[in-house]
Amino acid sequence: MVKDTTINWRIYHLVQSGVIERISKGKYRFGTAKVWIPELSAQLTSLHKKLKRQFPFLEICVWSNSVFNEFMVHQLFKYFTIVEVDKDSSEAVFFWLKDSKFNVALDPSDDFINKYLAGNEENIIIKPLISEAPLQKVNGIILPSLEKVLVDITCDKSLFNAVQGSEMRNIFTGAFRKYTIITDRLLRYAARRSKREEIINYLKRNQIYGNNDNLLPEYSL
Repeated sequence: MVKDTTINWRIYHLVQSGVIERISKGKYRFGTAKVWIPELSAQLTSLHKKLKRQFPFLEICVWSNSVFNEFMVHQLFKYFTIVEVDKDSSEAVFFWLKDSKFNVALDPSDDFINKYLAGNEENIIIKPLISEAPLQKVNGIILPSLEKVLVDITCDKSLFNAVQGSEMRNIFTGAFRKYTIITDRLLRYAARRSKREEIINYLKRNQIYGNNDNLLPEYSL
């Protein structure tokens, strides 16, 4: 009988060699993982550096709604930057950015978004960073994973109102087809945001499985 440690090591070696990829807890398939890395513009890089100089011990996730254009039919032309930090630190970050002459809003209301956000292409939105959110680090900068982005557009419908409806289906479908989605990571974060059942129902209803065929139905409600 082969020991569990031996099996785990062989699986690890196969993953590292690109022979198989992990698509969920305990589930693998042949092929190399296709990891989504969001656009890292000079503006985002500069903003992150400024924030880290001012708040060196704070975990800061930065990204732009422009990342959705990769998957959309009708491209966005109004962009804003999202800065996510610990909820207890969000006001300090907000006031520092405001004092630094940035156009910034702190976890804005639906009314603010509808009245003001669309009219300014340089807004920075401060949002609380959900604990255990799936993140990735690129060139020392913390960015969201694709699983996080998909859940966020489901939860924050007012903020991401331009990518709802058919465009939201395009984003989900394109994401699952082009990249490796770690389903348990997606659903774990969805549960953190009280959207697990909604995400499961949405994917099943729209038959969005991509390269993860027949994986999602194994999750029960």
